[in-house]
Amino acid sequence: MTPFVRHAAVAAPLPMANVDTDQVLAGQFLKTLSRAGLGRNLFHALRQEPGFVLDRAPWNEAGILVALDNFGCGSSREHAPWALLDFGIRCLIAPSFADIFANNCAKNGILTIILPRSDIDTLLAIVSDPATARLEIDLPDQAIGATGGRRWEFAIEPRRKQDLLLGIDEIARSLSLADRISAFEEERRRSRPWLQPGS
Repeated sequence: MTPFVRHAAVAAPLPMANVDTDQVLAGQFLKTLSRAGLGRNLFHALRQEPGFVLDRAPWNEAGILVALDNFGCGSSREHAPWALLDFGIRCLIAPSFADIFANNCAKNGILTIILPRSDIDTLLAIVSDPATARLEIDLPDQAIGATGGRRWEFAIEPRRKQDLLLGIDEIARSLSLADRISAFEEERRRSRPWLQPGS
């Protein structure tokens, strides 16, 4: 996956709580194993309403989404982060996220940032104005920057931060230990041959 270091992009306001994964990507779009093209169906039902934020400039090119509590609740479908990523969104900011959804986001290179509701309300007001909708996310410094020099710091679990910075997931981390795994297996074959199949 693509490393996440710094990300400057238009941020779209989505002042909704309890946005579930079926709203992010509806069930009828889960019949594919390909990630390509899922972004066009992101928030499909919401986009049937005229004037939905992601259908209006400049937010139609959003790379960041600011939302309310419990974003990503519902089913554990990984297609939801895939659709966000295919649309171009690399960062989500909210007061809270569903755990499985946040983990799926991290495994796909999407940074989820938790801020207090008061800060979210301020950010929603800022990014609702096209003139100030651009934010900059600095993962090494764990900071969000907005127009006019405003800045918010955020916390992140160290391993998740490191994986995002390097652009690796659990599989890539395991593969990086391939030599050590092979050495362990060889030593076990040598020292405990009775454990081998057919011995």
